[in-house]
Amino acid sequence: MVSITHTGPTTSTGASQAEQIAFVLMVVALIGAPFAGAYPLFLMKALCFALFACAFNLLIGFVGLLSFGHALYFGWASYVTAHLAKVGTIAVPIPLVGWLTIPLPPLPPEFAILGGTLFAALLGLIAGSLAIRRQGIYFAMITLALAQMMFFFALQAPFTGGEDGIQAVPRGRLFGLIDLNNTTNMYIVTLAIFLGGFLLIYRVINSPFGEVLKAIRENEPRAISLGYKTDRYKLVAFVLSATLAGLAGGTKAIVLQIASLTDVDWPMSGEVVLMALVGGLGTVFGPVAGAFVIIAMQNYLAELGAWVTIVQGVIFVVCVLAFRRGIIGEIARLIRKPL
Repeated sequence: MVSITHTGPTTSTGASQAEQIAFVLMVVALIGAPFAGAYPLFLMKALCFALFACAFNLLIGFVGLLSFGHALYFGWASYVTAHLAKVGTIAVPIPLVGWLTIPLPPLPPEFAILGGTLFAALLGLIAGSLAIRRQGIYFAMITLALAQMMFFFALQAPFTGGEDGIQAVPRGRLFGLIDLNNTTNMYIVTLAIFLGGFLLIYRVINSPFGEVLKAIRENEPRAISLGYKTDRYKLVAFVLSATLAGLAGGTKAIVLQIASLTDVDWPMSGEVVLMALVGGLGTVFGPVAGAFVIIAMQNYLAELGAWVTIVQGVIFVVCVLAFRRGIIGEIARLIRKPL
């Protein structure tokens, strides 16, 4: 009995120390990557998708909610950010009337990203309020249906540019001082945004709120019997996940200077699922590793054309069959395995 009581805290402390070491190593690697010859634009794109995957993993890995429509928040935040940064004018749909145009000057990048993130949070609140009424495959189908509805809206809305998207988005100056057209400055800002979102997720999952989310994932009826209003917890987690996905999408629009239909289409939702699975569901660093693996494949295997999708499918099958815990999950299992 004494040994059991002693082992729990020790294991928890060891895991916490291992995560801290892993975080330091990740930061050092990301800071040193540009100096080691890595292409900065590739790194920035990977960081945006890594934050997107971490936001998705917060929902499925720690709450147990599978969303097939997370591209809704990523893509629409990208559109809103790109539009605010390039045009500024806001068009609001009025039922039975048309579009109400609110003239605004182009906004600086910090306000454009903030606008896209807040819009994603609003979409998350609306979609989450509807989706959490159901569970399992019904929850997943509702999120997919809502995402597809907004995809067709993006195809028709005047400010999205239709199939052409919004191109040549200006990066501008952050706070009027930092020129984001400088690749080094843009990389530092992107890295700071990623690390901020990553640390926020880490803090959430290791807080009392995060413990309740894990309890809901493991046994929701039990959590309800203990007096927790699980729908409220799930809604907060859903909105937080959508908000961080929007932050990733808005940052991506500034980094790549484009927002397109690809960002809101259903394959993007499937891609983030693949990133989380390859890296390791329910792990802290798994989505980051998965995002870098998938983006690297797309980047360095682009000459294969449509075969890239087939290669991704093969890797996905191999990971499911041989590495069921994902890359980071398997590494963590090997580290914990006694010699």
